[in-house]
Amino acid sequence: MRKAVDQPGSREEPKGHEMVLTVGHSNHTIEKLVALLKAHDVTAVADVRSSPFSRFSPHFNRVPLQQALKDNEIAYVFLGAELGARSKDPTCYQHGKVQYDRLAQTDLFKAGLRRVVQGEESYRLVILCAEKEPLACHRTILVARELERLGVHVSHILADGRIETHEAAIRRLFATLQIPHVDFFRTAEDLLSEAYARQAERIAYVDEEASGEAE
Repeated sequence: MRKAVDQPGSREEPKGHEMVLTVGHSNHTIEKLVALLKAHDVTAVADVRSSPFSRFSPHFNRVPLQQALKDNEIAYVFLGAELGARSKDPTCYQHGKVQYDRLAQTDLFKAGLRRVVQGEESYRLVILCAEKEPLACHRTILVARELERLGVHVSHILADGRIETHEAAIRRLFATLQIPHVDFFRTAEDLLSEAYARQAERIAYVDEEASGEAE
């Protein structure tokens, strides 16, 4: 049975399934990205970019990326509609900015999570987005958080090929935001929620046209 985990700590990478990786394509070459995936035995990619195109790295546009992965026997699925950061649901916005807590509660997002959970049972699955730094991306602050709540362990492939557990990433986030791990007046859950909320405020997508629509 899965056990929900939502606090920073340390553990070894789980054996077998019940574990999902994430990666940012950054400004890598396609060869570098494929090498990173192969180094970690990835067999399937779930693309969570809302728009699966890259202005500066067109080899990461959906079609050429999917073909390159196919050539290397890595499956590809687009989940940007379900798990992307730029929601089309106006109720997920406040003053033009996406609210991750609202987005996480939508039926579409939950359906995307279910697909990831199903996929990781059969594949060595990586969630792909654009940002190099995990903490600067919704794949970590939104998607990985919700997966961990479901008991799916998440680790992040860094640009240099190292693996960082989600717990280690959140420890870095605490340090960056100067949030203590222990506070006499607040629970560990309260501190963790503050860290996620503050980072979400820093990185969440802003749509000027949605400003003032959903309060």
